[in-house]
Amino acid sequence: MKRIFALPAIAVATAAAPAMAQDQNRAPGGLHIGAIGGYEGISVDSADGTVSADADAAVYGISAGYDLSLGGAFVGVEGEYSASDGSTQFPSTFAGARDGLEANGQYYVGARAGFALTPGIAAYGKAGYTALDTKTFTSAGTLSDVEENASGFRFGGGLQVQLPGPLEGRIEYRRSRYSNVGTDVDDATTDQVIAGIGVRF
Repeated sequence: MKRIFALPAIAVATAAAPAMAQDQNRAPGGLHIGAIGGYEGISVDSADGTVSADADAAVYGISAGYDLSLGGAFVGVEGEYSASDGSTQFPSTFAGARDGLEANGQYYVGARAGFALTPGIAAYGKAGYTALDTKTFTSAGTLSDVEENASGFRFGGGLQVQLPGPLEGRIEYRRSRYSNVGTDVDDATTDQVIAGIGVRF
């Protein structure tokens, strides 16, 4: 008799085990806000295509978004503002009126999707629209600075880790490409590696 009752119990336990594992690997969902900081490399090309310039800078900002959990995967939307002090200067051989480009704020809105790697760790990719506030300048100060706003496309990816309580951390790489930036500058590219900490609701 004991064996007869044991068989259904074993069957129920066997069926429940995969479900428990699936719950443990459930992807994150809900509203999240956070702060970011890290490294930015910026590269610009002159409008006449003769020279380029590069610079390294620190970048920092804030982000917010919402994820929809689909079990072991998720999709979501997010927005971000970041700022840096990156300033590139063309070689002295450049014949243009402006000597360089200063990158100011970057605005981003886009989509992301990912999946749970282990309980508490998820990988994701992202893509969307970005805008860059810039200022072109002359080292001699003979002309007024010119402020521009350029549109572009950003893509990237990263890992996010659940921390104690509602906290989560992330590390991420992303590249943004801007075309026809402004006076004497054609294309600009920013590469960022950032770390972030946030709260999920």
